[in-house]
Amino acid sequence: MRNLLRYFYCLLTIGLLLLSSPSIAQNKIEGVRVWPSPESTRVVFDMSGKPDYSYFVLKNPLRLVIDINNTQQRKAFPSIPPEHKVINKIRHSTPKASNSARIVIELSRSAKPKIFALAPTGPYKNRLVVDLYGSKMSAYSSDSNKTRKPRVQDRDIIVAIDAGHGGEDPGSIGPSGVYEKLVTLQIAKRLARLVDSQPGMRAKLIRTGDYYLKLNTRTAKARERKADFFVSIHADAFTSPQPRGASVWVLSLRRANSEIGKWLEDKEKHSQLLGGAADLIKDTANEKYLAKALLDMSMEHSMKTGFEVAEEVVKGLRKVAKMHKKRPQAANFGVLKSPDIPSILVETGFISNPQEEKLLTSPHYQERLARAIFGSIKGYYEKHPPDNSLFARLKSNKPVRHKVKSGESLSVLASRYGITVRELKRANNLKNNTLYIGQVLTIPKA
Repeated sequence: MRNLLRYFYCLLTIGLLLLSSPSIAQNKIEGVRVWPSPESTRVVFDMSGKPDYSYFVLKNPLRLVIDINNTQQRKAFPSIPPEHKVINKIRHSTPKASNSARIVIELSRSAKPKIFALAPTGPYKNRLVVDLYGSKMSAYSSDSNKTRKPRVQDRDIIVAIDAGHGGEDPGSIGPSGVYEKLVTLQIAKRLARLVDSQPGMRAKLIRTGDYYLKLNTRTAKARERKADFFVSIHADAFTSPQPRGASVWVLSLRRANSEIGKWLEDKEKHSQLLGGAADLIKDTANEKYLAKALLDMSMEHSMKTGFEVAEEVVKGLRKVAKMHKKRPQAANFGVLKSPDIPSILVETGFISNPQEEKLLTSPHYQERLARAIFGSIKGYYEKHPPDNSLFARLKSNKPVRHKVKSGESLSVLASRYGITVRELKRANNLKNNTLYIGQVLTIPKA
């Protein structure tokens, strides 16, 4: 009995010694992922537990230092590609305490850090996320509109194409492990190729690779590119595998009203949204009321156009896909919030349905979806062309001129403009099929 008491006494002593000594690190950095994009970088630290962290920035050279308390030090970090724009290297350094980790991110240029923790969700555990935004003029800066270009005659209609999710945000995940972010980018690129092949239209991909973009960044990029229309590509999901079918969404009136209120509170955005009208109402007693009237009209036009295009896209998708919703639906999607750019969101199908997941990864099916969306947008703008656009000139029956570029032939141009080679040759008095770079052709009406 005496020996047993002595044994328990020893265990109690050891326990007290452990409690009085420096605590052993409980958390662990299980992995590090880097998601570069053209203007920013996201670094994700996968943690075994919730991170307790702090950070500071050093200069000469530029470094972001992150301390994670109660965490094992990690010495192995992924290398950074040489073409990277924001960071040069990730490494460890001497921690401030023996049971903590210190991480140093060496910056290639001045960058604004945003650091936050994410709770476990889906396939991910706890995460510490570091967003680094390279120094660049804000997308909403009033300076970006100081030098205005003159209106271009026969201009292209700009279609901004947004591939949903990306980078750290995979979107929905199909039964076989297919990521929504990859499917949306593939369909978006197919749609962009179709738009670019159409004279009078030009595509601007919002996301060109596998990286993360915030919702307001996506709409800001569309505005920077002077987009006439914005289409966001997504794939739906549900908790059970039964639901299937495509759907098209537009901005709800409730979201529209709240967005107008936000824009009114930020006067720097007025010139971005209202153009020259903002200069006319600046510094007047009624600026807010006039701005609201203009914003209301802009939002009304955008929502009307968005809904009309959505109706056309629904008709187009019916021919190639099963529809989950037979009419455009209204929702509070943040990516549709631009008061000045007509916008729609296309759910191409349910990636959570095994049959549709297989379809959505099929190049043939992706092409059919892209053609349906493209044909609907093109059809709308052929009926309702913007002023000064090539589509407006075509509709007015005025002659269209085309300057021949490298790689173009009579058959290519005839196919692009929807006419025959014979009609094209007759309109330009061509005796043979030879074209010269820089040669100007008259395009007859199809």
